[in-house]
Amino acid sequence: MTVHTLRWDEASGRIEMIDQRALPARFDMLSYDSAAAVAAAIRSMVVRGAPAIGCAAAYGVALEARRLQQVSSAEFARGMNAAFELLAQSRPTAVNLFWALERMRAALAALQGQAQPLVAAALLREAHDILAEDVVANRAMGAYGAALLPLTAQVLTHCNAGALATAGHGTALGVIRSAVDAGKRISVIVDETRPFLQGARLTVWELQQENIPVTLITDNMAGHMMQQGAVDAVIVGADRIAANGDFANKIGTYMVAVLAQRHGIPFYVAAPLSTIDRRLMSGKDIPIEERNGAEVRGFAEQRWAPADVAVRNPAFDVTPAELVTALITEKGVLAPPTVAGIAALFGSS
Repeated sequence: MTVHTLRWDEASGRIEMIDQRALPARFDMLSYDSAAAVAAAIRSMVVRGAPAIGCAAAYGVALEARRLQQVSSAEFARGMNAAFELLAQSRPTAVNLFWALERMRAALAALQGQAQPLVAAALLREAHDILAEDVVANRAMGAYGAALLPLTAQVLTHCNAGALATAGHGTALGVIRSAVDAGKRISVIVDETRPFLQGARLTVWELQQENIPVTLITDNMAGHMMQQGAVDAVIVGADRIAANGDFANKIGTYMVAVLAQRHGIPFYVAAPLSTIDRRLMSGKDIPIEERNGAEVRGFAEQRWAPADVAVRNPAFDVTPAELVTALITEKGVLAPPTVAGIAALFGSS
């Protein structure tokens, strides 16, 4: 089963995305035709996961260029600048968003002076390339990461770092998929991932589609499972990795990493190079998104906390590099991640 989180519909000239808020109860594909609409989809978590957000943003730029291709050159320039700004404001932590926008800005700059329909077509090709390259990177990561797992293993993961969080195959779940494809007997323990329940709703759904054995636990059961010897490895994704290997991922990841170290369990991070932000020296510099308190007071239509209670709702936390056994990328494995090792991935020192 192949999950296509985002897909281009040539007939309508729109990007279609799985509404991840509706899973697993419903499988809905929503259609978008402008940068503003894509930015709203990112903010509301129709699409989530760092690589998928980057792909969505690239298509948002391309859609806006198509929408504005018949206006004056001055209006086109103003509209495109507004589109970039709007998309950049949609979510602050996942660096893939800004990486994709920078790449689209560079593509737009290289097309300066060309007819607007030609510019729009070229930007769409660039978005297609970003999507395709993400799948290739995920499969490379999967192969590298699968080699780290024993023939039989029970792996714990937190949040959703699967095909739903990427253009396809996945980062953390991509490693698991590749290990299964290689004939390894892998079962997965999934943290529910409060408060938005990406593990319970999305990761479990993905694994069930492919008949990979999966057990769901609440977030506060992870330590017990490790203590009982039920976890052989932990694999998670990342939303932003600093130059020293510190990384931000869904809230609760830091606790899992501390528990893994306490119990001597390898803790792996799978992420493409586009998730590494070498402009930030450490995890202290990573901006952490704070979301609406309503997500903590309840879920969907169900409420279990008083409506007026004060809430903190950071969407991410930062895990120090010293807790990471290895960083799995499309260029290879860093065990452990270091400043020099990360620089070498980019061909510098």
